Amino acid sequence: MQASQAATGDAARALGVDDTLGTLVPGRAADLVAVDGDPSVRIGDLQSVKVVIKGGRTVAENGLVLV
Repeated sequence: MQASQAATGDAARALGVDDTLGTLVPGRAADLVAVDGDPSVRIGDLQSVKVVIKGGRTVAENGLVLV
């Protein structure tokens, strides 16, 4: 979980950009990766990507790029 936080919210803060980047905040735009499993328990679950959402649009699903 620390690695994921470091790559998202912590990285945004270190770069001095908006402090809500790297977090899920109601009403804000978000890019999201959904995986099958729990990467906070098994980091390898990040290899099982089910959906990628960028700018509110689904751009990949079940291994297929849609755009």
